[in-house]
Amino acid sequence: MSKNALPIGLLAVFALITQTAEATNGYFAHGYGARSKAMAGTGAGQVQDAIAAAALNPAGLVNVGNRLDGELELFAPFREYSVSGQGTFDGRHFPLGPGTQESESNFFPVGALGWSYQLDGQQALGLALYGNGGMNTDWRQVGNSSPYCFGQSGVFCGGRAGVDMAQAFIVGTYAHSFANGRYSVGLSPIFAAQTFKARGLGIFGAQGYSSDPASLSDRGRDYSFGAGFRVGGQAELLPGLRLGASYKSRIYMSPFERYRGLFAQQGEFDIPDSFNVGISWDATAAFTANFDVEHIRYSEIKSVGTPLNPLFSGAKLGAGNGPGFGWNDMTIYKFGGQWRQNDRWVWRGGFSYGQQPIEGSEVLFNILAPGVQEWHLTGGFTHALSKADELSFAFMYSPQRTITGANPLDGNQQIELAMTQFSLQLGWSRKF
Repeated sequence: MSKNALPIGLLAVFALITQTAEATNGYFAHGYGARSKAMAGTGAGQVQDAIAAAALNPAGLVNVGNRLDGELELFAPFREYSVSGQGTFDGRHFPLGPGTQESESNFFPVGALGWSYQLDGQQALGLALYGNGGMNTDWRQVGNSSPYCFGQSGVFCGGRAGVDMAQAFIVGTYAHSFANGRYSVGLSPIFAAQTFKARGLGIFGAQGYSSDPASLSDRGRDYSFGAGFRVGGQAELLPGLRLGASYKSRIYMSPFERYRGLFAQQGEFDIPDSFNVGISWDATAAFTANFDVEHIRYSEIKSVGTPLNPLFSGAKLGAGNGPGFGWNDMTIYKFGGQWRQNDRWVWRGGFSYGQQPIEGSEVLFNILAPGVQEWHLTGGFTHALSKADELSFAFMYSPQRTITGANPLDGNQQIELAMTQFSLQLGWSRKF
């Protein structure tokens, strides 16, 4: 019991100190676990560590052995928005100040921990902590040319503006294999926590756009909690050819009470359901190729998927039919491979593509959350330090993606959102 209690205690401590801020596929990470991330997030058909088992496919936990995985990533998203055109000052429009701004929040440490224990030759238990996030922007307190600002500065006339959202997941897993290990199934209950704060958005309340202006902006940090599950399966179709699939349920979260005048349905912000399907093929004794597809249903969450347009038809922020960020669902295609040079070195690489979820008509509100990335290029390695210890590294580069649309509050202006991303991740694993 003492051997098992240590990693569980570490997870509990880590849950108290970690802060996550990662957004690559919308606000989901491009992968989970350093080995998966180095292969562009593939792994539904080939789980290699306890973190990926919890976040990609719980059925794969029976194949990772007794281990503890700890990882730390430095994630760097560089965001900016540009406004062109002076706008119209006739009492019916709300132009933004022209020019380009860069977000001042650019570097975030992101941690993850995972533990697995094989009960016998067919059953395994696991526990993991990982995060999502990245709806984190910090726009400077610069001038705004709109007369509605009454001399105030900031993109929305409220000084420094932006949002900060992070999600943390504590996931337990049980997996069972059958037919001499050819098939396996797994189930993971998920416990989730979210934190959010917004500032600089008071103008939307002053202009009558919020159902609860006192709970719209600058209310400090709020918290939300909820639960869901992930279920998955793996099958060895032929020797060296594996198929895996998993489904993560919608996670129903308690509402953000302090921001019930911002998010639709009086502050609700559930976490969308998603699907993963992957094939893993051992092309040779040393090289394995992976192909995964992931689908995330952002449109099912009203605060995320409802477009902004209802705002101009009388629907107010925070109302049951209130507007949101207008995000579409995402489908991401991932390709990855690994080459086992010898018993001490494994090299990995990959790329993924998913059409970003924001339409040009939704650029105004998404100044706060410009999740526009599409391509991810990745690489990395694992080096065995001893029979028990491994060091893994993963690198990700997501090239700049831009999206442009009209300012819905002043059609004479164009707003452009842009982002570029990098990440470096280091992981240590201990087998026992």
